[in-house]
Amino acid sequence: MITRLSTLFVRTLREDPADAEVASHRWLVRAGYIRRAAPGIYSWLPLGLKVLAKVERIVREEMDAIGAQEVRFPALLPREPYEATNRWTEYGQNLFRLQDRRGNDFLLGPTHEEMFTLLVKDLYSSYKDLPLSLYQIQTKYRDEARPRAGILRGREFVMKDSYSFDVDDAGLDASYQRHREAYIAIMNRLGLEFVIVKATSGAMGGSASEEFLAIADSGEDTFVRSPGGYAANVEAVTVPAPEPLDFADAPAARRVPTPDTPTIATLVDRVNAEYPRDDRPWTGADTLKNVVFHLVYPGGKRTILAIGLPGDREVDMKRLEAAVEPAEVLPFLDDDFAANPALKKGYIGPEALGEKSVSGVRYLVDPRVVTGTRWVTGANSYDTHVIDLVAGRDFSPDGVIDVAEVREGDPSPDGSGPLSLARGIEMGHIFQLGRKYAEALGLKVLNEQGKLVTVTMGSYGVGVSRAVAAVAETHADERGLVWPRELAPFDVQILATGKDSAVVEFAEKLAMELSAAGIDVLLDDRKASPGVKFTDAEILGVPTAVVVGRGLADGLIEVRDRASGERSELSVHGATEALVALLLS
Repeated sequence: MITRLSTLFVRTLREDPADAEVASHRWLVRAGYIRRAAPGIYSWLPLGLKVLAKVERIVREEMDAIGAQEVRFPALLPREPYEATNRWTEYGQNLFRLQDRRGNDFLLGPTHEEMFTLLVKDLYSSYKDLPLSLYQIQTKYRDEARPRAGILRGREFVMKDSYSFDVDDAGLDASYQRHREAYIAIMNRLGLEFVIVKATSGAMGGSASEEFLAIADSGEDTFVRSPGGYAANVEAVTVPAPEPLDFADAPAARRVPTPDTPTIATLVDRVNAEYPRDDRPWTGADTLKNVVFHLVYPGGKRTILAIGLPGDREVDMKRLEAAVEPAEVLPFLDDDFAANPALKKGYIGPEALGEKSVSGVRYLVDPRVVTGTRWVTGANSYDTHVIDLVAGRDFSPDGVIDVAEVREGDPSPDGSGPLSLARGIEMGHIFQLGRKYAEALGLKVLNEQGKLVTVTMGSYGVGVSRAVAAVAETHADERGLVWPRELAPFDVQILATGKDSAVVEFAEKLAMELSAAGIDVLLDDRKASPGVKFTDAEILGVPTAVVVGRGLADGLIEVRDRASGERSELSVHGATEALVALLLS
């Protein structure tokens, strides 16, 4: 069946949407693939649904190939299973909660670990039933605080989530590897340049965790790589702690006046000029900066966290949020300092922090703050610092937290060379969940010895609707979308340019013949100028365009490749066969 542009429900736009921040958002809206309904919520139009369906097909084929079986759960879910795993509370404000007319609590599913676990518990009871892998492709809901970038970060999105169920850890390892290989195949078929990185498990729990990131400058995730093969999401990078130092000969700590030192650089200049070290100059890395935050836990509990780190580094908020999840991180404002007079803004020192402090602040330090290290830090008095404050001698933190920014050139945690930073879009995340959900919900089976054992699980997600945006993000130019052939809404777009009836008739005939040969055809039969048709063809991004126009009088049509921009002429005699061979090659 031929799709005619004159009747297709689409309207291309000549201007970018006002809220567009990235290329995929701009072009998917301008080309008529999606339409904004509310912040973070989008309607899918016919063109967008065709691409989404092709992504779903790829995902289904690769999941089916590893023996996974498809199910489908409701999006509207009861509270009780999420109460059992404590995620009704832990999800905090990200959860859409509602009540029915009888006052019963429900939620819109953000993810379905509980439902998969209970389904298997209901139907299976023996090791003979395992291993088992189930998956679904379904709409999820999360109340994102800052939905942005179109369908890259929305409040409603389509995801494939799958779960493996095994009797023991060896079985989980095998299931995890099968899913990993399936994800590699999915990413390759989507035409994405991607990297697999070590990741944190977050609220999901479990042990091993890896992300599949599509490399893109516009991506929200920062990851690191080393020449030796280390790769990790920046949130999962671990800083190796230096060896403790002998501080027997370290000078005694002393308070010194430090007026007019509003920055780390000015502080370093002053102490080098007036209070120099005997072994080398002070640097920004020798200053101990103490930064204070509020942590708000699900349920409303609030605590104060102070973080000590080298003054030449900043706290990476994404690393901090990952480290304290499910708590929410809030800034410590002027009113908060006024309510905690022991904390002198800009001059906070370790003696005002920690378990023995009157302030009751929990004090955690960067891994680089090891016993024996000498620091310049705040003296808890304005315009005053302490020099030669030695960790382990003069102060002891409550613990360690690894949340300082990771920099280009930092050493790799595994010693495989300097780190380089890049950006990516999270396309998939795989977890070895272990027994967290099975234990909470009582999923047990009889093993070969007839003993009840708790099932071990894996969790594996792919952003299906996000894949449409990720491919659009990495397959677009200044003129519009450039779809890879496997995802394009049509195989070929035929443009009838000119008012000559012979042009229209040949375009119709060619479209019919290609369609009969199994080619998905979009025919631009509109009464519009050639310029409008060419512009729209570039915005829509169909990989091959066939132009039927003035050359028809000479027995020629033009073939345009959207990706390369190459143009070639084709004889009308045998054109159908030649195009079928080209499009199916």
